[in-house]
Amino acid sequence: MFNKYNVIVVGAGHAGCEAAASAANLGSSVLLITMNMGVIAQMSCNPAIGGVAKGQIVREIDAMGGYTGIIADKSTLQFRMLNLSKGPAMWSPRSQNDRMRFAEEWRLTLESLPNVDIWQDTVKEVIVENGQARGVVTSLGIRIEADAVVLTNGTFLNGLIHIGEKKIGGGRTGEKAATGLTEQLVSLGFESGRMKTGTPPRVDGRSLNYSLMEEQWGDEKRGRFSYTNVDIPKEQRCCWITYTNDKVHEVLKTGFEKSPMFTGRIKGLGPRYCPSIEDKINRFAERDRHQIFVEPEGFKTVEIYVNGFSTSLPEDVQLKALRLIPGFENAKMYRPGYAIEYDYFPPMQLDLTLETLKVKHLFFAGQINGTTGYEEAGAQGFVAGVNAHQRINDLHELILKRSESYIGVLIDDLVTKGTEEPYRMFTSRAEHRLLLRQDNADIRLTPIAHKLGLIDDERLEKVNKKIADSDYLVDYMKQNSVSPDEMNPVLEQVGSSPLNQKSRMFNLLSRPQINIAHIAKANMEFSNLLNQYDEETIEQTEIKVKYDSYFAKEMDIVNRMKKMEDKEINPDFDYNSLISLSIEAREKLLKVKPRTLGQASRISGVSPSDISVLMVHMS
Repeated sequence: MFNKYNVIVVGAGHAGCEAAASAANLGSSVLLITMNMGVIAQMSCNPAIGGVAKGQIVREIDAMGGYTGIIADKSTLQFRMLNLSKGPAMWSPRSQNDRMRFAEEWRLTLESLPNVDIWQDTVKEVIVENGQARGVVTSLGIRIEADAVVLTNGTFLNGLIHIGEKKIGGGRTGEKAATGLTEQLVSLGFESGRMKTGTPPRVDGRSLNYSLMEEQWGDEKRGRFSYTNVDIPKEQRCCWITYTNDKVHEVLKTGFEKSPMFTGRIKGLGPRYCPSIEDKINRFAERDRHQIFVEPEGFKTVEIYVNGFSTSLPEDVQLKALRLIPGFENAKMYRPGYAIEYDYFPPMQLDLTLETLKVKHLFFAGQINGTTGYEEAGAQGFVAGVNAHQRINDLHELILKRSESYIGVLIDDLVTKGTEEPYRMFTSRAEHRLLLRQDNADIRLTPIAHKLGLIDDERLEKVNKKIADSDYLVDYMKQNSVSPDEMNPVLEQVGSSPLNQKSRMFNLLSRPQINIAHIAKANMEFSNLLNQYDEETIEQTEIKVKYDSYFAKEMDIVNRMKKMEDKEINPDFDYNSLISLSIEAREKLLKVKPRTLGQASRISGVSPSDISVLMVHMS
């Protein structure tokens, strides 16, 4: 029935879509298998993309030729740049999205790719011969052969939904769980575990009183994720903020005895940084209120996502508590919140390419690796799809370093350190975050994608022009000065010390109160020069000047660390032969099989003295 494919991708969530697209765009024939073609790229939880560190990941995916940023831009309800009051390393783009349009755009994109076929079915087994993935067997009993398989099963592996004392088998509300695959992988020697996540109730927006809530609009000056300048919706939608109170908390507490969270029915660990509302009031008993974000799910639908009210309490308790929140007095609930437990595979069983260590040509991406979030999933899917194609064609693998991308930090953390709770990306996880900003993702990663063949010459030329133009403006500011007569009126307005003599523009822009627009206002020649450049280039120039000394220090650290990162370790290295290593270090090194000395140094349980032993032996 089926011809052999180069790559089979199992699951059409955010990881699966990016995996299928990246492998196909490199030239592989791809079969994307999904249980339900009607929910491709479904935003199962919050209808939003980006946020702190996550927005940086989306821009990185886009810079390398992925689609999450493009799809997000096309379906944006509202866009905000978070943390603008902080330094540029913390600026994080976030969009509220039209859930239905987002999924539709992803499906249309996949259908437009000539190398992608889609099949609706459930995979129950990976075909493994001589330690290598050779295809899959579906629930219909169809055997489909392939050179590589990418598993992106999300929350569907033995998924179990909890609402109060009720337990329902499913990977998402209204959708059945996937069974059999976990058991097969365990029989092959893989270690599995259980995790949990949750989602809030959805309500009818017509039943809410928005006059009792705070309005939250997007940025007046619209931003975007993609560097491709795709068309974005002209209108924006308002979101709102309201708060729980003591009465809400008291009602919620009445359901604790039936809560699967507190009765031990849920065994898996949930996301630390996105706790359920019952977990919040239990852990933070001193707080008399918690913030609730009221977010529309689309331009045309009246469905509302109650962000901050994730819960698995009985549905009657959920509704009673909701109606005590200001603005929700007459709320009508479309569907209750729930928790879901699912199988995952601890990611220390993977190589940095996301290929499994136990089975060749088998790749894992997304929540199967213990992560949470559309953005983290999309990034892993993209990398897994690229590496599946590269692996079967004996081409150079894609491994991004921690010093060049958040994607590199994400995968290195997973593979090197593992995770026992749903992993979420934060800026604090990246030690070189000053270099990994959302504004320079194209500069960092587009050249890499161009070498792979994912980015065309025209787009690379655009990036090179941005670099050259920014460098020219920086040099111009180093060589040209402004006089006290020109600049002092502006300095007085912003409360900065006046000039006594001419000063280089570069030095002036280093002042915290001064931005590039202030200098342009004082100097007409510079103002006319800036008019020739786009906003991205001007922003890049200002950041380069203001943080010049910090960048130099950061690059010095990166270069010093590079010696360890570039020191490769043979994957078949016999750590047991080094009796000077601690027993724990030997166990961990044998399990992870680090690629480099730098990766080895980040493994929990491997001490600096163990690294010294390795360095001596390798030298």
